Amino acid sequence: MKFIKNHITFILPLMAVLIGLEFYFVFERTTKNYEEGLKNNYSMLIVAHDKVDIEYLRTLNSHIATIEEVKKDSIVDEISKGLKDSSKASLSKILPHFYNTKLDTYLSMDDISSIKADLEKSNKIKSVETFDNSHNSTYKLFVFLKFIFKIFILFIGIVSFFLIFKQMEVWSLTHKDRMNIMEIFGAPLFLRSAVMYRIAVTDAFFSSIFISLVFVYLKYNWASSSGIEILMHNRELIFEFGDFFKMLGISLAIVITSVYLVVSNMKDER
Repeated sequence: MKFIKNHITFILPLMAVLIGLEFYFVFERTTKNYEEGLKNNYSMLIVAHDKVDIEYLRTLNSHIATIEEVKKDSIVDEISKGLKDSSKASLSKILPHFYNTKLDTYLSMDDISSIKADLEKSNKIKSVETFDNSHNSTYKLFVFLKFIFKIFILFIGIVSFFLIFKQMEVWSLTHKDRMNIMEIFGAPLFLRSAVMYRIAVTDAFFSSIFISLVFVYLKYNWASSSGIEILMHNRELIFEFGDFFKMLGISLAIVITSVYLVVSNMKDER
């Protein structure tokens, strides 16, 4: 029972770290996917004196991804109701060229303002219209959520690391006599602490596998009935196979560092 208790008190904080990390991976993938959708839905309207192409616009700013010319016919029909055909033809000639322009990434309003300024420096471009309000509020919300989430993960990581470190100290006391005897017979430090390393690595593997299985279950069983639209339509974002190796690598780094610090501290105390 004591053996199980010792392992549980070590595994639980390690799992807390891994759960936080996996939620962060999911959050990053989800927001990136959503930002991609926002980027595709956001466009700038360019009003140009002359015809322009995407290569020319990219020389002004590299964030220009695509352009689509707005046909003049629909504009002329809308503003020339009741006019003669000859008047419509004249109107079509004097109207500037209109382009819907999409960007290559999701940008802040400062970046969008910079793009607008770069485009309007051209003699070919009359004006650039941006749609600020909804885009600006959405961007600020994303920045705020990412900041809060990172602070939360950092806090959980620090608290969990100290809990893991304390449990390592408990283990070191349990194996202290055995390690002292091995030291008397000339065993190197790594060999004396091999048991602690082995237990820590085993628990890191177990924790990584368990958390991976939890998120696999969420991906294939919970997401479809969660009621969260973005997850229902993007279940692949919840867990990726590479997440297991990321969690394993981070958990191994945590436990190996903890064992090393505890063992080194024991050595310095002698």
